[in-house]
Parts: sequence; C-alpha cells; structure tokens
Amino acid sequence: MLRSVAAEVITPRFRNLSDDQIFEKKPGDYVTVADRESEVEITKALREAYPDALIVGEEATFKDPSLPDGLLEADHAFTIDPIDGTGNYVRGSDKHAVMLAELKNGQLSRSWIWLPMFRKAYVAERGNGVFLNGQRLSPIERTGVALGGTSRKNLQGYDAEGKLEPTTTTNNCAGVDYADLLEGSIDYFLYTSPKPWDHLPGQLMLQEIGGEILKMDGSPYDASGDASIIFSGSNVERLQQIIDAWKPNLDK
Repeated sequence: MLRSVAAEVITPRFRNLSDDQIFEKKPGDYVTVADRESEVEITKALREAYPDALIVGEEATFKDPSLPDGLLEADHAFTIDPIDGTGNYVRGSDKHAVMLAELKNGQLSRSWIWLPMFRKAYVAERGNGVFLNGQRLSPIERTGVALGGTSRKNLQGYDAEGKLEPTTTTNNCAGVDYADLLEGSIDYFLYTSPKPWDHLPGQLMLQEIGGEILKMDGSPYDASGDASIIFSGSNVERLQQIIDAWKPNLDK
C-alpha cells in the first residue's frame, strides 16, 4: 500500500511542486498537497480493511491534536507519516519516507518504512524479525567509540570528553535515520519533542534486532509520546551507556 501511494501521489510531485502546493504549519514545518493526499489515501485503505481501528495521521493530528491520546488505550490503532522528511522532499532531497505503525492494545505489532527514491522497504512484525526488501536483518555489532547524530545544532559536536565521537547531524528524516541504524552505519540518534508517527515504526524494527528507543531515565519510549528527549539505537546495552555519557550535558 505504501509503495502504491508513493508511486501515485508522492513521487510524481517530487521536484515538481508549485509554490501553491507547499504550505507551512509553522515556520520551517512544511506540508504539501502530496502529504495531505497520501494520508487521505492511506487512511481510506486502512478504514476499509480495519473499520474499528483508531487511525492517527500526522496531518489529521494537526487538525485534531487530541488524536494521539487514544493510542495506548485503543484495541487496534495505526499511525501514519504520509511523507516523513517533508522539508527534504520540498528541497528536492531523496531523503524522504512513508511510514506506518500498527498497535494492538497499546503495543507495537507491525511496522513499515518505504524509502521511495532508494527503493528500500523495511517491514517488521513483533517476534518475527525485521526485513529489508525481503531479507532478514541481523543484530548490529558496532564497536569502538559510539557515533551519533541530532538535529539540535546546539548539541552537535558533543563528545562527552572523548567517550563519544563528536555528535553529527541527522538526515532530517526519521525514516532514513532508522534505515541507517538498522544497517549499522551509526550507533544512535538523539531526538527532541518526538512524535509517535516519526518513531513508532522504527522502534519496533530496532526492537527486533536488539535495539530500542529509550527516554532519559532509561525506560522505553511508547505510544503515549510522553518524552521530551529520546535516544534511538540498535543495541540496548550500548544505548544506555550512550545516555549515561550524555546526562552531564543534558542535565545542565
């Protein structure tokens, strides 16, 4: 479904948007006609297949901010990010994604990330692993000083007095960030003000290879979205060490 929506709605408009098809929800936070139309199409398909499910889309939440409040309590729910990395998409960068997560009784059950310009499909099911274009991904065994990224410019360059590699940036697209984590090219990402549609799809995938998304207190991120800072990494033990190295800087 994500592939077909991307092929029909998103990719035809890539590098082909007119000014009147691009809007700002707030300064620097873009939305396009492709975001809105793709969310409508994905929502329609989900409602036809699962009429009783709660569906929480990024653009629907902009209109009704209370929508995510039901994610933990719902018997069945989905989150939709119709175009993750919309700013990249507007600027003509290949680094954008379409993402979907399914929850049952507040627990992640399945998730999907489609990177249309890279032709990469990541699919996870709880207890059954995570797959890239049909090939099972294995746990990541990175060693040495941990390398991470954040979009917060005031935090970039932090190295915890040599305990970490100097912190770099993100891809400005969580879907591509999670692809980097799943394929082992980086150890972690630090995010602020996380939204469930940005992180729940990648969280299940990380869990299936021994990783996690953790809050500052070491507890897992969940669908409540109750966190101001999160760390995403492909190895839980290593991720906790990374958080410990960050605490002196973030506790200031």
